Amino acid sequence: MGPAFSGPLLGKDLVPISEIANNPSRIEERTKKIEDGAGGLVDQTIKFPIWFDSVAVNGTPMCKAFTYVMKILEDWLNEYPNSYPPIVINITDGESTDGTPLDISESIKSLSTSDGNVLLFNVHLSSHESNPILFADSSENLPDEYAKLLFEMSSTLPEYMQNVAKMEGHSISSSSRGFVFNADPVSVIQFLDIGTRPSNLR
Repeated sequence: MGPAFSGPLLGKDLVPISEIANNPSRIEERTKKIEDGAGGLVDQTIKFPIWFDSVAVNGTPMCKAFTYVMKILEDWLNEYPNSYPPIVINITDGESTDGTPLDISESIKSLSTSDGNVLLFNVHLSSHESNPILFADSSENLPDEYAKLLFEMSSTLPEYMQNVAKMEGHSISSSSRGFVFNADPVSVIQFLDIGTRPSNLR
């Protein structure tokens, strides 16, 4: 368990976005289709930065991951007690293999700065064949116990995020949570964008 970065960022838990942009592990050349101006498509070679390589081993130790995150958060909050509360985004298949993560998730959400509590959002990438659900405000229509647990673990959206989500066309209530079930890649990106939009929109 540890940070996923490789290359110049190897071993770093927290990195400013500018430092991430300037320090990929490597640059690959890939091709993409572009319009040729005559109604057709042609291949164009592009530079494609890589920051980490995905690895899938040892199941889904969610409790261990949250315990690791808890230490990072505590160090951050000690250093920046007056900052906007950190946002933790957990992207998972939901099937924790080292116990139930509910208690540790509650401990994470109990941490705070002077501006409010830490926010915990969950993206559930389920193999269950079901329609996508974004920003659920109830567990009633969720299809299994894993989805319902992740919903319970998720923070309620702050008011300014509710407003952003409404502007993006989502059906939002005051009970909507930072939770997405079985969303396609575009919906996941929308969710991450809303969940990390600058807080000066509040």
